[in-house]
Amino acid sequence: MSESPVVTTPAFKDRRAGLIVFGVLEILIGCFCTLMIPLMLWGQAIQAQMTKAPPDYSMLVPAALIYATLGVAFIWLGIGSILCRRWARALLLILSWSWLLVGVIAVGANAFLMPRILETLPTGPGKTIVLITMLVTFTVIMVIVPGVMVLFYRGKNVKATCEARDPVTRWTDACPLPVLAASLWLGFGALSMLSMPLGYKSVMPFFGTLLTGFPATLFFVIWAVGSVWLAWAFYRLKPAAWWIVVAAFVLISVSSTITFARVDLMEMYRQMGYPQQQIEQIQKYSFFSGRSMAVWMVCCMVPWLGYLLWIKKFFCRSA
Repeated sequence: MSESPVVTTPAFKDRRAGLIVFGVLEILIGCFCTLMIPLMLWGQAIQAQMTKAPPDYSMLVPAALIYATLGVAFIWLGIGSILCRRWARALLLILSWSWLLVGVIAVGANAFLMPRILETLPTGPGKTIVLITMLVTFTVIMVIVPGVMVLFYRGKNVKATCEARDPVTRWTDACPLPVLAASLWLGFGALSMLSMPLGYKSVMPFFGTLLTGFPATLFFVIWAVGSVWLAWAFYRLKPAAWWIVVAAFVLISVSSTITFARVDLMEMYRQMGYPQQQIEQIQKYSFFSGRSMAVWMVCCMVPWLGYLLWIKKFFCRSA
């Protein structure tokens, strides 16, 4: 008698279908991010017509850079997810966690600010509905969507599926994901710094004063170059890089906090090139003050510093 064939079952549940579905959704998100760039240009042109002032497209450079980067990233990673690439799963997990953490902070800030902004508008029965609708929409986009992505991509079956279908060791495997996330943030920060001279007229808060012109531009360029090196050094797990980032982060945070507490915020907006009409609109909101910005700086500083302290354990060995 011939022996019956042995049927082996995989040690995990294949999640290729889910990876394809999420990949398609991420490509759509990337297309939406890319579409935001012409929409911003159109909005700036409409605002210029309303204020009878020439449009200042330079102020859109930082936001356009963010949307362009996100558009390319989502489309590229969506394709990687469809192909079940292990590097795509790792990077999408980092992107999803980053999106979720930023979203939680942003939703909390909007829950605090929106009611105060609506108080300045004419009274009407629809104000509460508008507030609830905006908060729900913002929560879905900034918390629910990335939260679902985190739950999916961190699943052990998803990880096993990518490793089985892409058994080659990738560059994302050479660095712990929490450190790789910080490395990518530093690299993105370098791009952001290079856009500041174009978008905000090279205005830099600096220990109670505002740097402008060439000194500020030079500072942003040095910051960008330093961030590129630190991103590489983080990826290589160099202990010195961790200490430099912590020291630089504390100094910049203290500098910004002192500056926002002392400098007239409206003067900073003027030097950045904000239209006078927009500055007058901002002045209506008492919570957009220098001291409020200083408090927000401290609130944002604490989680990031805590994260740096948490990943310190990965830098104990020499690279």
